[in-house]
Formats: sequence, structure tokens, C-alpha cells
Amino acid sequence: MAAGAIGEAMGGASSSRMSFHLSHLEQAGLVTSRRKGRSIVYSAALTTLSGLVAFLMRDCCQGNPEVCDPAIAALSTCR
Repeated sequence: MAAGAIGEAMGGASSSRMSFHLSHLEQAGLVTSRRKGRSIVYSAALTTLSGLVAFLMRDCCQGNPEVCDPAIAALSTCR
């Protein structure tokens, strides 16, 4: 998606504001970008995001996996 389209989906954030944040997410490896004409199209780096979510879930649970049960149940609907 182009930065402007992402901004609209995020409640109307400007494309310049989204480009700023997306560039930082790209530096962190969470999104990728490619040029398409005059626009830059951003995509989620799903493998990296999956690893981040797994880390956050492990860190959040801190030995109490039942804490993460609601999140796991919500994710199971994605399959």
C-alpha cells in the first residue's frame, strides 16, 4: 500500500507523516518498500513481524501462559 492509503486506513494520517513512520519501520525490518511509478509501495515483512509477535508473547507471559490465552485465541481465527 502507498503511504497515503495506509494513512487513510489509520484514521486520516497524512502521507508525509506515514512516510516518516514507515521509513523507521523499514529500518527496523518490519516493512519493505518498492517504487511503483511515482509512489512508494509498502508491504509488511511477515516473517519479521511473526518473530516480533512471538517474542512479545513470550515476554508478556513471563512463565504464565494463560495471560496470553486471549491473544492466542484471536490469532487462531486467522488460520
